[in-house]
Amino acid sequence: MAEKDPKYYIDGLRSGNRRILAKTITLIESKHPSHRQLGRNIVDAILSETGKAVRLGITGVPGVGKSTFIESFGMMLVEQGHKVAVLAVDPSSSRSGGSVMADKTRMEKLSVATNAFIRPSPSGGTLGGVARMTRETLLVCEAAGFDIIIVETVGVGQSETTVASMVDFFLVLMLAGAGDELQGIKKGVLELADAVAINKADGDNIEKAEKARQSYEIALHLLNPATPTWTPPVLACSALTLAGIDKLWATIRDHRKKMSDSGELEQNRRRQALAWMWSRIEDGLKQRFADNPMVKLRIRGVEASVERGELSPTVGAESLLFLLDNNS
Repeated sequence: MAEKDPKYYIDGLRSGNRRILAKTITLIESKHPSHRQLGRNIVDAILSETGKAVRLGITGVPGVGKSTFIESFGMMLVEQGHKVAVLAVDPSSSRSGGSVMADKTRMEKLSVATNAFIRPSPSGGTLGGVARMTRETLLVCEAAGFDIIIVETVGVGQSETTVASMVDFFLVLMLAGAGDELQGIKKGVLELADAVAINKADGDNIEKAEKARQSYEIALHLLNPATPTWTPPVLACSALTLAGIDKLWATIRDHRKKMSDSGELEQNRRRQALAWMWSRIEDGLKQRFADNPMVKLRIRGVEASVERGELSPTVGAESLLFLLDNNS
């Protein structure tokens, strides 16, 4: 059967077949062992045809208008002749039922554009699992000819760090006029930013947006830049009127040129690949531990003893880990 042959998917991706791209991603997201193995074979085969796209991560505070921004930004890029894929990382979907599944309705124009592709993250999964799928989806989108990949954080918290670890440029969207200009955003998120954009800089909000822009500029100057090659700028833009969107794209291109010329883009990609490998090793070890017959036999009893206070968590953990040594 053709659909069990990796060549069917590899040829389809190379030809830019959208249906086969979607089916390949479904394989990657599947929990069925044979599907996952087929997905791994496909990703491994197309690896040499990846790496040329601009990988862009976008996060933002609640209410910032992230979907409207991504749609306006994506449509501008499509109209310039680019092929744009939008992927989401949403670890919260396993709890909430996955509002991210409405991504396509939130981006109505972009979702029907010929040279755009929107893929919500799968619901029901840990951040690590969703991130694995997103990384592999990113690669198959590149192999299918998409030259700009936007990875959107839908959940909050650790997902920002996870997305920043798989992209070349990380954009943080902020709002003006929401009281405290720093809005309680974690210092760690600002440290990840390659640029901050104050969205909704339109109408009566233009002056507030400029004040916010200056506040964030001062805040960023207090942080040590991640690289001497690039100082993160703070820009103002409007997803509604498109003001400043082209300047933001010029900033991303400037960043890419500087990082490419210095060799840091390639170095970062290599570090990301190694980090990804170790992340997969950790996930694999956890899975093998959970699947071990001796562990399955003893784990409930050990958990009960720890809950009752009869066994310390450390001793409980070691007793299960040493089962693997005794069973090897």
